[in-house]
Amino acid sequence: MTNKIDHIGIAVLSIQRALKFYEDILGLKKREILEVPERGVRAAMIDGGNSTIELIEPMGSDSPLTKFLEKKGEGIHHIAFEVSDIEKTMENLKEKDIELINPKPYLGTHNRKVVFLSPKSCHGVLIELCQRTI
Repeated sequence: MTNKIDHIGIAVLSIQRALKFYEDILGLKKREILEVPERGVRAAMIDGGNSTIELIEPMGSDSPLTKFLEKKGEGIHHIAFEVSDIEKTMENLKEKDIELINPKPYLGTHNRKVVFLSPKSCHGVLIELCQRTI
């Protein structure tokens, strides 16, 4: 069903402050910073070798990520898996009674189709599925 781990999303209060750790201390390289205004987040993509580390910060107080940070603080937000056919994967998951947070995919970074699975169905982990469209 999944091809590989695509990225690990880490919620941060400030991308610029967090980048100092990932770049200066760990020696990783930032590829780019993107904005997803529809989701109220800014994301820094860091090259993590075989996958990507995505630092995500809220763009305002109305971002769903703001609520996450207020409740849980900075840290791992989600693990994203790449899939070949997100709609078919969603159908398979529904048949297995896996709860989806969003009923249909939306466009995330790099115009990928994205859907999230409820942590209630995934042993407490927020899972993102993403499909490249290009």
